[in-house]
Amino acid sequence: MPKIKGTAPEAEEIKLKNIQKAALVLIAMGVSNAAAVMKNLSDKEIEKVSIEIALLQNVPAEILSEVIEEFYQLMQANQFIVQGGLGYARNVLESAYGHKKAEEILARVEATTEVSAFYLLQTVDDKQLLNFLQNEHPQTAALILANLKAAQAASIMSELPQENQSEIAFRLATMEKTSPELIEEIENVLREQIGTVFGGDLSTTGGAEAVADILNSASRSAEKNILDAFKERDADLFDEIASLMFLFEDVNSLPDSAVQNIVKNIDSNTMALALKATSEDLKEKIFRNMSERAADMLKDELQYLGPVRVRDVENAQKEILDVVRQLEADGEITISRGEEEEVID
Repeated sequence: MPKIKGTAPEAEEIKLKNIQKAALVLIAMGVSNAAAVMKNLSDKEIEKVSIEIALLQNVPAEILSEVIEEFYQLMQANQFIVQGGLGYARNVLESAYGHKKAEEILARVEATTEVSAFYLLQTVDDKQLLNFLQNEHPQTAALILANLKAAQAASIMSELPQENQSEIAFRLATMEKTSPELIEEIENVLREQIGTVFGGDLSTTGGAEAVADILNSASRSAEKNILDAFKERDADLFDEIASLMFLFEDVNSLPDSAVQNIVKNIDSNTMALALKATSEDLKEKIFRNMSERAADMLKDELQYLGPVRVRDVENAQKEILDVVRQLEADGEITISRGEEEEVID
């Protein structure tokens, strides 16, 4: 690993930090190329690297050469991973540098990049991942699903046995910050079973929103099975997930016939409160699906409502969402979710 010697003869060699290596690479690039790269950095990153550039002086040529070589190897490894996955990258790197050096390079890729961990996780074959998750503890399965894109997680969740679906979804919804020990344990299992490198960023916390995102794309049978189980096990959590799956503003996307059905089941005071903090488009959608007299009365009520508590608005919107869910359950309205195919009657 590249190091810089201290200025005093007795000074020990100091191991370079990653930010110092980045500064050296930018220096080696020249002003115009370094400026082009820094345009893609955040203000905070630019500040940090600029300070390091200013502090670096009298860097020996051999140290600069080692840093540039390390940078080149990391870029090579990332490119090989993107082209053909970890196995391909390992084979090419072993051919070029030998087994030991190849493993060192891949370990540095894992330690210094976030993209590789999530990229590799999301490109594991769904069937392979499904088979793996069926035999794992629900907490392990929940952590892995939390780190997948919602559509991929939904596809896998839909294929899991029903008895596994609700338990994994519950673990996912109630997941708090995952301990480093559990992450390390799961990483080791994944390396053995799937042969993939996973970095320390495999720590997405999950929660109700993650479950809602997955269920929005899951099959209806999986969605119903999981929500039914949530309703029995934790009614508050069920309400939170269900409301996230269909937001109040989404009423604007419903057909007029569905909105008319909703409106007739809501009193004007609740509707006025719910519309207090919504878009003009949604308000117009509601007014358009009421009688002229009812719409005028609702407009008057909104006008004279005055300041209201956010909690009251949220409660009113929740009451309407409860009606939406009940109407859907009764088959009186249809809500499109995920990537389901449209059906023409």
